[in-house]
Amino acid sequence: MHTVDMPVGDGQTQKKETPRRARSRIARALAEIDHVLPGTVTVRLGPCGKSTCRCHADPPQLHGPYISWTRKVDGKTVTRLLSEQQWADYRPWFENSKRLKALVAELEALSLQAVDNDPRWPQK
Repeated sequence: MHTVDMPVGDGQTQKKETPRRARSRIARALAEIDHVLPGTVTVRLGPCGKSTCRCHADPPQLHGPYISWTRKVDGKTVTRLLSEQQWADYRPWFENSKRLKALVAELEALSLQAVDNDPRWPQK
């Protein structure tokens, strides 16, 4: 039976996990994911063009936050501005997207390891 070193968040590795257990853990984690939103979110603060505005004072009090969500739709970049409430509501969905990508990458790595360990391949 093959085992896999599973990384822990602090750069260390925990004890070895079998591929079957790893796949089961990934499947459980996938089942917990609800909504998923693609793209990136950028939160910006910035000055305006009025020289007498508070944003040009010392220290400056910048305008914003301006929260923009950018993604691709039919090959074109689409950007929408989010309110602070929308950002608070949708933020877990963007985090779910990152988690989903990480879980899929982990599952792909396990699958590639299974293919590499298949005894039917010619020995290297």
